[in-house]
Amino acid sequence: MKDTAAKARPNRIPRHVAIIMDGNNRWARKRLLPGVAGHKAGVDSVRAAIEVCGNAGVEVLTLFAFSSENWARPQDEVSALMELFLSALRREVRKLQENGVRLRIIGERQRFAAELQQAMAEAEALTAAGDRMTLVIAANYGGQWDIAQACRQLAEQVVTGQLSAGQINEHRVQATLSTADWPLPDLCIRTGGERRISNFMLWQLAYAELYFSDLFWPDFKQDAMQAALADFASRQRRFGKTSEQVAAES
Repeated sequence: MKDTAAKARPNRIPRHVAIIMDGNNRWARKRLLPGVAGHKAGVDSVRAAIEVCGNAGVEVLTLFAFSSENWARPQDEVSALMELFLSALRREVRKLQENGVRLRIIGERQRFAAELQQAMAEAEALTAAGDRMTLVIAANYGGQWDIAQACRQLAEQVVTGQLSAGQINEHRVQATLSTADWPLPDLCIRTGGERRISNFMLWQLAYAELYFSDLFWPDFKQDAMQAALADFASRQRRFGKTSEQVAAES
């Protein structure tokens, strides 16, 4: 049945793909390596995801790089991750620019070192003209934080008289989230075998298709990414309607 559906809708490409890149540490432990080795190996999978999504016509690719809860990890691991983040930004930004990929970073930046914050801003500025695809990095990001900061902004508008409480609805909340510039994710991929979304885009994933892979992130390369897109193409998205209604509209 799935193969038939996929053939019937061969060109269904998600506009926005979001990925929870899980399994780096377990990949490293399996090889008796330090955890940061898994994160370094995962950079190749980031490149693969960008390549496949860019070639497929995906408009936005969001990668969950560092959650607001990850600060609780051992300090040496956090420090190594920050160094990797900084070096990856500096090393990869020219390639993104050359390939027409616009980089945007969401999350609470103030907790990062000044040098890293500056590198983020410079990378965004350098790639601002990219029109092939937008790559969003979620760093020090949490879905609960995102909803809370949106509510805070709306509350401030009510206090200053720009908005009445009665005007606050789901559309205004969504327009105040850190992802307001892009379409909502159509597909959320999580690697590493876990079956949860771990405080990632809690609002935005309400109607996203969820795809779970047992592969650790460093092993999630081009073929795996293409398989996830093919699985998405095989699904019928109903958004609360019945299958019959969706079939009649197609």
